[in-house]
Amino acid sequence: MSATAPAPEPVAQPDSGALLSVRDLRVSFRTDDGVVRAVDGISYDLAPGQTLGIVGESGSGKTVSSLTALGLTRTRGSDISGKIMFEGQDLVAMSDEDLRTIRGNDVAMIFQDPLSALHPFYKVGWQLVEAMQAHRSIKRSAARARAAELLELVGIPDPKRRVDQYPHEFSGGMRQRAMIAMALANEPKLLIADEPTTALDVTVQAQILALLSDLQKRLGTAIIIITHDLGVVAEIADQIAVMYAGRIVERGSTQEIFRRPQHPYTWGLLKSIPRLDAPRGEELVPIPGRPPSLINRPSGCHFHPRCPYVQESHKQIDPRLEPVSGHDGHGVACLLEPSVRERIWSGLQEGRDLDALRRIAAAGQPAGPVATRPTGEPTP
Repeated sequence: MSATAPAPEPVAQPDSGALLSVRDLRVSFRTDDGVVRAVDGISYDLAPGQTLGIVGESGSGKTVSSLTALGLTRTRGSDISGKIMFEGQDLVAMSDEDLRTIRGNDVAMIFQDPLSALHPFYKVGWQLVEAMQAHRSIKRSAARARAAELLELVGIPDPKRRVDQYPHEFSGGMRQRAMIAMALANEPKLLIADEPTTALDVTVQAQILALLSDLQKRLGTAIIIITHDLGVVAEIADQIAVMYAGRIVERGSTQEIFRRPQHPYTWGLLKSIPRLDAPRGEELVPIPGRPPSLINRPSGCHFHPRCPYVQESHKQIDPRLEPVSGHDGHGVACLLEPSVRERIWSGLQEGRDLDALRRIAAAGQPAGPVATRPTGEPTP
C-alpha cells in the first residue's frame, strides 16, 4: 500500500511583529549514503524579549535549524530552502558577506561545548576583545575593560585577573559563563543557546539558567534555547517547539505543553523526567527504540515505529501540524483524535496500564480522512 500524498501543506506568511520568523525551513545534506533531511519544513515566530525552547533527542534537527540562521550550514553538499526573516531581512537569501555583519553582532550563539568553542591558544580576554573589534570601532584598551565588565556580569570572580587566563584554567561552569559573555559582547537582539547546561552539574545548571533569565530581563534579548531536556526549558522558556526527525511535532506555550501535551513523543519526554512529587520507587519510562535515520525515514508518521498507540493507518498517513481546538497557539502533528489524546494523557497521569491506553487509541480510530502532507518514503 502506498503512502497518502496530497497537496503540500500551506505556509503562513512571516509575522511582521516578530523579531525572527522561520517559514518552511528545509535543510538537507548530500552524502555518499544518501540525502540527510536534517530539517524538514519547520516554521515558528519569536518576539523580542521572548524565549523559545527547542526540544528533542539528538539527531532531531534542533541544532541544524539554528546553525542555518547563522549561515553555518552553507557547505558544498547542503541544500537550504525556506525563509528565516530577521528584522525584515531573509538570512537564507543573504550573502555571506552581509551575514557576517549580523553573525556575532545582532545574532549570537552559545555553542554546545565551550572547551571546543574557545580557542586553547588564546587568553579568554583576547577572544572577547576580538569578538568586539570584529563588529565595532573600539580601541583595544576600551575593549579589554569591557571584557572584564562582561566577565563580572556573568558572575566570574576577579574578572580583571581572569581576562589574562587561558580556557583550560577555567572550570566547566566558568567556561560556559565566558561563552555567554562572548555572545553578549555586542548586545545581540537574538541569542541562540545550544545545550548551554550540558555536562554541568545540577547546581551550575541552575546558575546558568538563572543567569540567562536575568540577562534577558536586563537587556531585552530574545533567546532560543536548544536542549533535549524539557526540565531545562520549563525554567526559562515562554514557548516550546518539540522536534522529531527534522520536524516540529508539537508547539505551544510552556504552560500548554506541560499541562496539556498532545503528542505521544512529548508524553514520552515528560514521563522520562524525574519528578520530586512522584511516589518513591516509581520507575522512569524511557521512549522505546531509537531515533530514525534521516536518510531512510519511516513512511507515514515518522514516530510510528516507536509509538505505543500506533494504528495501521498511521504507517501510511503523514500528519500536518494542526491547531489544537480551544487552545490558541498550540499545534500538534498527530493522527490520534483530540478526544483520544486527552483520554490517553489523563490515563498516563493516573498511572493506568499501557494495554488499557492502547485500547483507548484503537477504539478512537477516525472513520473519515485525516489532514496529511506528502511522504512517499519506504517503511523500514
